[in-house]
Amino acid sequence: MKMAVLGAGTIGSLIIRSSVSMGFQVIGTGRSERTLERVRSVGAEPTSDNLKAVKCAELVVISVKPQHFSDLIRQIPSELWKGKTVVSVMAGVRIETLAKVIKDANLFRAMPNVNARVNMSTTALTGGEEGRDVVDTLFKNLGTNYWVTEDLMDVWTALIGSGPAFVSEIVDGLVLGAVASGMPREIAYSAVLDMLRGTAENLRHHKGHPIEVRDNVTTPAGTTIRGLKVIEERGVKAALIETIESSTRRASELGKVIDEKIRKEITEDHGS
Repeated sequence: MKMAVLGAGTIGSLIIRSSVSMGFQVIGTGRSERTLERVRSVGAEPTSDNLKAVKCAELVVISVKPQHFSDLIRQIPSELWKGKTVVSVMAGVRIETLAKVIKDANLFRAMPNVNARVNMSTTALTGGEEGRDVVDTLFKNLGTNYWVTEDLMDVWTALIGSGPAFVSEIVDGLVLGAVASGMPREIAYSAVLDMLRGTAENLRHHKGHPIEVRDNVTTPAGTTIRGLKVIEERGVKAALIETIESSTRRASELGKVIDEKIRKEITEDHGS
């Protein structure tokens, strides 16, 4: 299958690399020579011409920043989308918005994350039935897929799309705490990563509430309860809840801004 990835940034380039490994004929687009070289380095055809990419593809992944979507669409005549399977990985942009300017195509949204770099992305997918199998196969090669209703995509973007950044911040905090307590950074960092992997498997195997695993570690007047007291006093859990809520709102805001921009441009085009 011939495939185009419009926007070979971080996620786009990971999708390109994975798709090439699956045997897709891939053309990837970018605006800078550095981006085009990244496309070339993983065995795909590079181009700065989005129109050329869409023309030759049966499957199109839109991986530009949401604020660049309007400019991208203006480069592609509407009739070129007909019959293609189109997947957007743009944060916040709803299928309803895509359908206003991408006519007669099989539309999907996907939200993977950067763990695709190690084939461990956790990807949300939503869309119709036509083309569903190929979309599922495409993203399954990056990790694990979850088919969800579209109303969950914004919170998925916050929790899972942005999640690796939040977890990385937490990891850095734990490591710095160990360094402050006398442990060499390289040992602390490696040990924390091992602990996180083990904890994740423990929680998955346990299948109960994570508090139950927490309580198994917490003994009277011990080290764990002393640390948990600090977490409660500093409002760490409340801050994490607010983090996801705030990021979810931002995903929704992005979608509304793009939808309004597309609606306004369509009105102006019809008026002219």
